[in-house]
Amino acid sequence: MADEKTEPASFIGKFLVLRGAARELWIIFGAKLLAILAYGVMNSTLVLWLSSDLGFDDTGAGLAVSTWSMLMTLFTVLVGSLVDAIGLRKAFLLGFCVCILSRGVMTFCPDKWVALSCGLLPLALGEALMTPVMVAAVRRYSTTAQRSMSFSIFYCMMNVGFLIGALIFDYVRKGLGEHGTYVVPVLGMQISTYRTLFFVSFLLTIPNLIIMYFGLRDGVEATDEGLKINPDKPRYPGEGALKALGLMVRDAVQETVTIFTNLWKQPAFYRFLAFLSLVVAIRLVLLHMYYTYPKFGIRELGDGAPIGRLWSLNSMVVILLVPFVGALTQRISAYRMVLFGSALAASSVFIMAMPPSWWRPLADGLPGHLIAQVWLGVQGEVNPYYVMIFTYVVIYSVGEVFWTPRLYEYTSAIAPKGQEASYMSLSYLPFFLAKLGAGGLSGWLLATYCPAQGPRHSGTMWLIIGLMALVTPVGLVVFRRFVKAQEAGRAE
Repeated sequence: MADEKTEPASFIGKFLVLRGAARELWIIFGAKLLAILAYGVMNSTLVLWLSSDLGFDDTGAGLAVSTWSMLMTLFTVLVGSLVDAIGLRKAFLLGFCVCILSRGVMTFCPDKWVALSCGLLPLALGEALMTPVMVAAVRRYSTTAQRSMSFSIFYCMMNVGFLIGALIFDYVRKGLGEHGTYVVPVLGMQISTYRTLFFVSFLLTIPNLIIMYFGLRDGVEATDEGLKINPDKPRYPGEGALKALGLMVRDAVQETVTIFTNLWKQPAFYRFLAFLSLVVAIRLVLLHMYYTYPKFGIRELGDGAPIGRLWSLNSMVVILLVPFVGALTQRISAYRMVLFGSALAASSVFIMAMPPSWWRPLADGLPGHLIAQVWLGVQGEVNPYYVMIFTYVVIYSVGEVFWTPRLYEYTSAIAPKGQEASYMSLSYLPFFLAKLGAGGLSGWLLATYCPAQGPRHSGTMWLIIGLMALVTPVGLVVFRRFVKAQEAGRAE
């Protein structure tokens, strides 16, 4: 472990700690940006595509997206040990290939069941490979002194991707119309507005495959003693290509099972899972921002409403604050940061549960004018929800700045060497269990409290979401002595 004396002493020095970092670390930052940009565009569109293009109602779309999201999390739980067995580079290449093929099917295949079974379903596997691999890669390619800032930059890049993705989401919808069409160049194929957004996601995934293939070196590891490179050697140099591939698959499966089994023999791992089970509640708020918020925004504010730009505030705040918060809080334990940040984020949801009439004076005054008319370009009377969403997203995002990057660091800090991806992937197990009902709940909330037709009671919907989010900060206080684990390099 690095001694605290090795940490930069000055404020500026905290930002310069990444000087001389391995080139692979910078490649991961760039790859994360592109991967999240492609994912963000697709994820914001998914529930709308299910209803508009495939004919699902609110409840059906909620169940479909819940199943997909649940499968993605299940795959994330299972692939971590595979990543540790086959190596980071091979896992990256496999994941990006699957994502490209899946998004291509979702874009160009008009058949409902083919798009779901050959597009959306395998995409869950492709996306699942990305999260544990990239988090493990940040740890592998950064030294102990660089780790906190590396995870802050990593999270910052993720939010740059979400920010640009939200702007693309609004731009395409505004340009083509909520239910318009686009003719794909060369192919001459006509696709809907939402399939056009999938097409953008498809194109954005291709550069990452190229960057990883040519830029990432095998066997690179950043240590406190310096950069080490131990390239993988062919396991079966005398065998033919097909036989060698079969033997490698056999070995990878055996190693995966061994790593996965050994994790459950570590007592500290159960405490870690208990901690993550509490954190699930606040994480589900983000799920609702992708699967509940788009329909809520369109129904309350109208077709073409700039709901993507409003949500892009989240990324703006994170991008602005994460590096500074990361630099100033390096000595504070991840547990404390998660507790404080989750309390602030959970509290912000209750703004959306307030009656819009309470916010009418602000909507009719200067705040409404600046937010809706000047920034968003809304014409006419300002709906109070514009001011409410703005305030909620800003406060939620400030809380997120404190807890989310440190959750990644907490996971990597307690993972044994060589099992980083396994720990990261299995950290999604509680999230998988929570998702069993989250997507269906989203559809039910919309159908019950915010239907496309009929009276709406959206405040009640957000009240339910806010009460569920409070489980995280309350649970972290009540069960602190049972779930807090020792973090590498920290006295607490």
